[in-house]
Amino acid sequence: MLICSQVLFAQGNLLVAPIRVVFDDSKLREDLNLSNIGQDTAVYLISFVHYKMLEDGGFQQLSDSDALPTPRSDTYLRVFPRRVSLAPGESQVVGLQYRKNASMKDGEYRSHLYFRADKNTAPLGIESTKDTTKLSVSITPIFGISIPVIIRKGATSVTVKLSDLSVKAVNDTVSNLSVTLNRSGNMSAYGTLEATYIPETGSQLVVGLANGVGVYTELSKRIYTLPLKMRAKMKGGKLLVRFLTPRDAGASELARAEFKLP
Repeated sequence: MLICSQVLFAQGNLLVAPIRVVFDDSKLREDLNLSNIGQDTAVYLISFVHYKMLEDGGFQQLSDSDALPTPRSDTYLRVFPRRVSLAPGESQVVGLQYRKNASMKDGEYRSHLYFRADKNTAPLGIESTKDTTKLSVSITPIFGISIPVIIRKGATSVTVKLSDLSVKAVNDTVSNLSVTLNRSGNMSAYGTLEATYIPETGSQLVVGLANGVGVYTELSKRIYTLPLKMRAKMKGGKLLVRFLTPRDAGASELARAEFKLP
C-alpha cells in the first residue's frame, strides 16, 4: 500500500499508472496502464477491495460483512478487462468507467482497485518427492497492488489544519517530525507534506518532503512522521511545515504551521 511516486506504483513485477483515480461530475473515464517489468509472462486478476484508514496511516482490509466507513465507489464503476496476461516488457490499458446514478448523494465514495498476480501453481501446496515417505512444502508469494478509486459527487470541500508538532533527533543528521493533520469536510485530503528549516541567519532549506500523503474521510485526523535530513545539526531557528495540493494540481497551500527549535 505504500506509494512509490505520484504517478507510478510498482509491486513485484507489475507497474501501474496512475496510482490514484478521482472521478467527478465532469470526468467519466480513466485509462490505467499496466506493465510487466519482470522476466516471465504473468497473469493479473482485477477486482475491488475495501480498506479503512487508521490514524497512523495504515490500512485495515474490510470483509464484505463489515460496515464500510465511506460509501463504496465500485457500485458505480465498470472495469474492463478483469483479467490481463502480460509477456515480459508488455503493457496493456485497462479501462475504468464511472456510471452516474441520479440517486447518489453528494459526497465522496471510495473503493480500491486490486491487481493480483495469478500463479499457475498454488501459493501453498504439498508435492511428493521420489521418496514417498517424505513430503515437501512449496510456498509461492502472491503479489498485489491496490489503488484508490474515488468518486466525488456534487458539492465537496475539505479543510486541513496542522497541529501537535514535535521533533525528535534520530542521529546527528536525521530527525523525525511528528505532525497531526486535522481534516474536516466531506472529502478526503491528499497532497504533499513539506518541512523547511528557517535558521536565525542564512538561507532557508527544505529538509523534509513526502508526496502522496492522504487523510481519508473516515478520519478527522492522521498522525504523520516525516524524516528530516539536515546538512548540519539544527540549532535555533524554526521549521515551517506546509501541506500542499499535489504538484499536478498546482501545489497550492492547504495548511501551514511553525515549530520553534531550541
